[in-house]
Amino acid sequence: MSAHPVARYAVRRARKMFKRIRAYGGLLILRCRNLLVREPVTGTADVVVSMTSYGARLRTVDIALESIARGTVKPKRMILWLDDPAAFERQTPALLRLQRRGLETKLTKNFGPHTKYFPYVDSSAVFDCPLATADDDIIYPSRWLQMLVEANEENPDVVHGHWVRTIGLNGGSITGYGDWTQRRDTGPGFNNFALGVSGVIYPPGMLRELRMHGDHFMDVCPGADDIWLHWVALRAGFQTGQVGAVARHFPMIPGSQSTARSDANVGHNLNDQWIRALYSQSDVMALTTSGKTGILRDGEGNAS
Repeated sequence: MSAHPVARYAVRRARKMFKRIRAYGGLLILRCRNLLVREPVTGTADVVVSMTSYGARLRTVDIALESIARGTVKPKRMILWLDDPAAFERQTPALLRLQRRGLETKLTKNFGPHTKYFPYVDSSAVFDCPLATADDDIIYPSRWLQMLVEANEENPDVVHGHWVRTIGLNGGSITGYGDWTQRRDTGPGFNNFALGVSGVIYPPGMLRELRMHGDHFMDVCPGADDIWLHWVALRAGFQTGQVGAVARHFPMIPGSQSTARSDANVGHNLNDQWIRALYSQSDVMALTTSGKTGILRDGEGNAS
């Protein structure tokens, strides 16, 4: 191994070590915050934050919630959806402390990764504010929600995410999921694909579309909420944009990855299978459209 590859390897190792140390430091700070802070987790921002958790992650989900609660702006509601009745009855002391500060913990059916948003959109026929979704294995920065809210206020008819990829197209077909490139700007587009892990905000009109489609996702892509959410947005004429010019993946909570779903989706090419089954030729054509699509309706595609 030459000097340059050795140096690059050393730099990568140092970066990984720094990220790991920062993640453990963040975990410790947020654990202390959960024990000591009594201020509400909710506030005046006109947005609802929704999250789900399951299995072993229930031991650390309070870290993700606490990281949002320390934010520069706070949502008017923060909801954690649980699909295990036993876990719901035996919540951790950290979650109980968060509930005393305004966290809503609700029991629901198991919709897989779709549980972080679908119980909310299924719970009401009227939506007067956007919904921000978050994952249970991430330590979010203090301006995480503020940046989503500001992006929504600036362009309220767009789905905004912190981490967005460009859907690849080749010869009238969608390329493999692993080949999609990261966005390096904030421009909205139908071929932009938001990754939910870093957080996404959905306008009220999108929530109404999701409610209208119901739980059909359980038949077509039960393990891939991001794919279903993009497909519904495309069909309804909602473009997607990135919050900042650089895609952001925030630190993961140490020890929270033992039950991750995403690796299986990518490693076994399940994302590609679900994409092929879901997106019709009309959908693929709409990905290249600028401005409003013709709003594709059921009867025009694979999922109808």
